Amino acid sequence: MDSHAHVIGLPPAYPFVAARSYTPPEATPAAYLRMLDATGMTYGVLVQVSAHGTDNRLMLRTLAANRDRLRGVAVISPKASERDLAALAEAGVVGLRLNVLFGGGVGFDKLETYGAIAREMGWHLQFLLDAADLPILAPRLKALPVPFVVDHMGHMPTSRGRDDAGFRTLVGLVADGAWVKLSGAYRISVDGPPYRDVAPFARALFEAAPERCLWGSDWPHVAHWAPSLDVGHLLDVFTDWAPTPFDRVRILVENPARLYGFPPATAAPTPGVAVRVDR
Repeated sequence: MDSHAHVIGLPPAYPFVAARSYTPPEATPAAYLRMLDATGMTYGVLVQVSAHGTDNRLMLRTLAANRDRLRGVAVISPKASERDLAALAEAGVVGLRLNVLFGGGVGFDKLETYGAIAREMGWHLQFLLDAADLPILAPRLKALPVPFVVDHMGHMPTSRGRDDAGFRTLVGLVADGAWVKLSGAYRISVDGPPYRDVAPFARALFEAAPERCLWGSDWPHVAHWAPSLDVGHLLDVFTDWAPTPFDRVRILVENPARLYGFPPATAAPTPGVAVRVDR
């Protein structure tokens, strides 16, 4: 299961917000589904991309057309109406994202409001942040009435080291009940492919709570201007972090099925052979 990806439309049908940090290329639903098929992923989770702000229309249409296969994490105004929330749930939204790293996301000033909305809807919260902010944020996060997920291992460069106060706080939060996505290795590595410097960070998080670790492709790798990334290669890298079949089943099958409400799997995926995936 791929627990983190985006679909992206183009203006004028799907406008970009003026406050965006980057202007992404189109990433169509059909291309995403082809990637899932090519890598042997039965299910996927779409996360609203920051460049579209709170305009979730493309993601919702994609979810509605693939109800048995996809779930979504939306970005909304804290003043969203009950009707809007009901429409999100009907389409397959199961969480809300707060993003303080890219323009177009929503920040933490209304964290408790989003927590209350998520509790009412039976959803979780998902955070794209820099782990450096966690020592200050941790008390508020611990008080949330819903589960929460931290994206991309805390989105901090590995050069800070595992003894960094932010990363140590992240490990503590995961041990205490938070979820974490073992994704975005290319975003935090300072060494580059095959991202060996990321492995100790991923393993530390996995050891803290193997039952709350997830993996995501982060397709189509927005705001990454290096040569094109191959999802099959990212899966190969992941197998170094979770070397046993049991560990991989937990992260790729059992954990996301529990969090996102997919049916329990009857067979485990078998990552380990790189597959070239083109958009």
